[in-house]
Formats: sequence, structure tokens, C-alpha cells
Amino acid sequence: MAALRIGVLGGTFDPAHYGHLVLAEQAREQLALQRVVWVPAGDPWRKAGTAITAAEHRLAMLRLAIEGNEAFEVSTAEIERPGPSYTVETLTALHEDAPLHELVFLLGADALSDLPHWHEAPRIPQLALLGATARGGEITTKAALDALLPGLGERVVWFEMPRIDISATDVRRRASEGRSTRYLVPPAVESYIREHKLYGAS
Repeated sequence: MAALRIGVLGGTFDPAHYGHLVLAEQAREQLALQRVVWVPAGDPWRKAGTAITAAEHRLAMLRLAIEGNEAFEVSTAEIERPGPSYTVETLTALHEDAPLHELVFLLGADALSDLPHWHEAPRIPQLALLGATARGGEITTKAALDALLPGLGERVVWFEMPRIDISATDVRRRASEGRSTRYLVPPAVESYIREHKLYGAS
């Protein structure tokens, strides 16, 4: 099998929305990714104590959201793995499954700035390049990135995306208030939320 450059996009995806989709597609194009693997978190350790929707629903909505894009696929690795979901464990597993492939872990610049607080943070840029999107004003110089984690500046590749201020929190709030989520999430996701009465939707 030829070596591929594969994007890895993790998140709670509660629910997946157009902001996620635009980010993944822009990263795919600009970073020359052959595939983007979406990894919904099973038990996100950064959200301990926060109620999140059952994994089966988040997974179903994610599959509906990416339907039709042949470059997108879903990994259930974190959902199937017991205990907290750690990025370093997911990247390790993906690397072991396909050691010839180049992994590019996709994240926003805000998450990149927070990277030193992640579980086993120094190992993450060893396992994958970090594909980051900036909105302006973030830490982007090599020296500033190296100050976050030694050697980080050599492992970050940047891509651009339109500013899309959609958040899963806002989608859930709108659904709970009986308001429209049209054009915030794909139609199939909107229908799923209504059908399963997620987030208090009627």
C-alpha cells in the first residue's frame, strides 16, 4: 500500500456541524490530505463532569454529516476504548495500524496554544504533524511555538478557512428552545435531532 497523508480530526461532535465540515474540507485541500479520519471522543477527559450526548447518537449524526464525501471516514477507536479519550493514544494506535502513512492532526489555533496541558503532550507532535487553522492574532512564529513545546515549530503546518462562528453549544441551545438549526447542521443531522428529540428538541 502506498503511503498516504491522512488528516485526523477529533472532537465530541455533539453534534457535528458545518464549521467542522468546512475545517476538514479546507484542511484536506490545502494540506494535500488523501483522507480525513474523524474520531468522535468516547469519554473526553477535558469535559469530565459535563453531560454529553450518548456516543451512539453522536456517531450516527457524524456519519450522516460526512455522507457523500469519499475522502471522509469515521474511526470508532475512542468510543470503543474504555476510559478517558486521549489524543496521544489514538494517534499511537493509528500509527501502529499504518506506520507508513503520515498523520496530520487537525486543530484550531486555540487548541494548539493549549497543547502543553494535554495528556503526554510532547509525544503528540512526534506522532503527527499538527495542521492548525488560524483566525488571526494567534501564536504562529516558530520561536513562540517552540516556547510552548520544544520542537513544536517544526511540526506545525497552517491552513486557512473562512470564519464560521457555529458552535455545537449554540446548536444544542437552539434545539432545546425549539428554534431552527437549519444551515447550521446538515439537513440529515437536523432531522436526526428532531427524530430522536435530542437536546430537548420537539
